[in-house]
Amino acid sequence: MSTTARELPFLDRYFEISARGSTLSRELRGGLATFFTMAYIVVLNPLILGSAKDSTGATLSIPQVAAATALVAGVMTVFMGVYGRFPLALAAGLGVNVIVAKDIASQMTWADAMGLVVIEGILIGILVLTGLRTAIFHSVPSQLKIAIGVGIGLFLALIGFVDSGFVMRVPDAAQTTVPVGMGFNGVIITWPGMVFAIGLLATIVMLARKVRGAILLGIVGTTILAIIVEAIAKVGPSGGPNGNPHGWGLNVPSWPDKAVGMPDLSLLGNFSLVGGFKAAGAAVTLVFIFVLLLSDFFDTMGTMVAVGEEAGPDGKLIGADGMPPRTKEILLVDSVAAAAGGAASVSSNTSYIESAAGVGEGARTGLASVVTGVLFLLAMFLSPLVTVVPFEAAATALVIVGFLMMTGVRQIDWTDYEIAIPAFLTIVLMPFTYSITNGIGGGVVSFVLIKAAKGKARDVHPLLWGVAALFVLYFLRGVITELI
Repeated sequence: MSTTARELPFLDRYFEISARGSTLSRELRGGLATFFTMAYIVVLNPLILGSAKDSTGATLSIPQVAAATALVAGVMTVFMGVYGRFPLALAAGLGVNVIVAKDIASQMTWADAMGLVVIEGILIGILVLTGLRTAIFHSVPSQLKIAIGVGIGLFLALIGFVDSGFVMRVPDAAQTTVPVGMGFNGVIITWPGMVFAIGLLATIVMLARKVRGAILLGIVGTTILAIIVEAIAKVGPSGGPNGNPHGWGLNVPSWPDKAVGMPDLSLLGNFSLVGGFKAAGAAVTLVFIFVLLLSDFFDTMGTMVAVGEEAGPDGKLIGADGMPPRTKEILLVDSVAAAAGGAASVSSNTSYIESAAGVGEGARTGLASVVTGVLFLLAMFLSPLVTVVPFEAAATALVIVGFLMMTGVRQIDWTDYEIAIPAFLTIVLMPFTYSITNGIGGGVVSFVLIKAAKGKARDVHPLLWGVAALFVLYFLRGVITELI
């Protein structure tokens, strides 16, 4: 136990800091690392929701969404730290917010759409309290759970490469059959790519030399490098040769004129629980709720296990049953966060795999989540300053954590096709479809199918049959919606 922790015995006992082999400084460092790797959501979520229109043509105010995004993320992450006592941070879920913005809001008002998110959060809470959510997750084979963590790691690395500009989608007009490429139209050494590459290599060297705080130092160092390069080369977000609109410029904004201001929280409470049924009809609305439910249901289950495994066998974040301690409390916080996100008009909040960056920095307890949550609350007042950390800097941490999570692949028996093929599909579908849920669904459905085809249907847990059936409906939701 560190001297600082000994001076705060209640804090040490409550969060089990010493019992989990951690210190106050490691929890603080881990909380900071997690915040900086996911702070982008305060900017990205408003852009996703604010760029869409509901059925009446109305749009959400970007500053209001930004303030509410930071508020809900902060409160729910602190709640996770204090009640769940696990180093897991929460914020508006990527993927779910796109479903709300692009699919649901176009069929009803924003208040109606957010009401469906609240309903979904309540339903998940009921599943947690009845123990059904945990029971379903226990029905998933252990090696498939490992594959979930590996797949999330690859997904995380892809997010980092894309956010940094190192990997880009090839424009539709390009005369090529390659869907993605390195840099802009194959040009590797763009300004963002160079800054990201230098930051990543520097972080890799620090990690290999076991420098304490390597991930956080990599974020800070890459941010400083990006600011210096932007100032020297004059390549801001709108820069680039010949006015290139595809972003050769760095994602480093100028320092804001007004760094501190009172947040506008007018969106809080702007939701309707019944409006969606009236606007889109009961059948379509129920399909929307089902899609939201499945999108949220497995993400946190897989994320919390993956984050726990990141701590290693000595981190005491995964029990003998393959689940984190206080699993029920963690899942209950997650369900409350889903409903809270809808109630605040920022879409469902869920656990973030970026929390693994904090665990990689040594975080082992809920105290790290409290640190991250407080920083999100401060971001309500300092939201312009949050954007100073560019994607190129945060992306280095995502790629490194992706590597660390990838190491779990050695625990999968690749000679046994009954589990190897589902594990493979789980791993590759997450980054290739940009969805954790799709990866888990592909793995579960293929596992059940292979078992049934080999006459081993009885080896599959009954709950897993039900989950596989739901995933089939999930994958066929487009066809079902059209038929309805």
